[in-house]
Amino acid sequence: MNFKYTKVRENYSVEEFLSKFDLRREYMNLKEQIENQFSEASTVLKAFQTEENYLKIEQAVHYMALALRHGNKIISCGNGGSMCDAMHFAEELSGRFRDNRQSLAAVSISDPSHISCVANDFGYQFVFSRYLEALGKEGDVLLGISTSGNSENVILAVEKAKELGIKTIVLTGKDGGKLADLADLEIRAPHSKYADRAQEIHIKIIHNLILGIEQTLKL
Repeated sequence: MNFKYTKVRENYSVEEFLSKFDLRREYMNLKEQIENQFSEASTVLKAFQTEENYLKIEQAVHYMALALRHGNKIISCGNGGSMCDAMHFAEELSGRFRDNRQSLAAVSISDPSHISCVANDFGYQFVFSRYLEALGKEGDVLLGISTSGNSENVILAVEKAKELGIKTIVLTGKDGGKLADLADLEIRAPHSKYADRAQEIHIKIIHNLILGIEQTLKL
């Protein structure tokens, strides 16, 4: 909606404000949109809650906990909002999730100097695989996040990880894309039109992975 600047007194009630400036219809449309978004998110979350998906998360926890127990690390990566999720995952392992406990070896591929260097000199598609080539070791675990399942740099990261003997887990959406058959373990959000619905599922998965790791390692 477009607002024309008008000076108003500060003590209008919401009802008076909406009536005076003829905003009731816009307000109701916005309220309906908000309700619809929460309803849609709830439907997608419900669709994800299957025995198969629970078992996949459990398997991912076992892979990650085993790597950490043996002195290895978890490396996470993604683009845009998925990079934020990758960072979120890593910092709550190396830092803190719910309660105080020992720090756990996890890092996201999000160093801007590394990313800009590789993107400039080799191409953006190599920003994650070059990092793994430098710092990935056999026994590590890679968590790749792509709502489409087709992010080229995540695909190349998974391929490089497999060359190095790194276990690969991916969080995807839609039909899983190319990553679905490439990674050792794929956990897929239900198909949705936009990426934000998949991202909402991904963050629930991430928090359950962290909680499961802590429980498995008895921290």
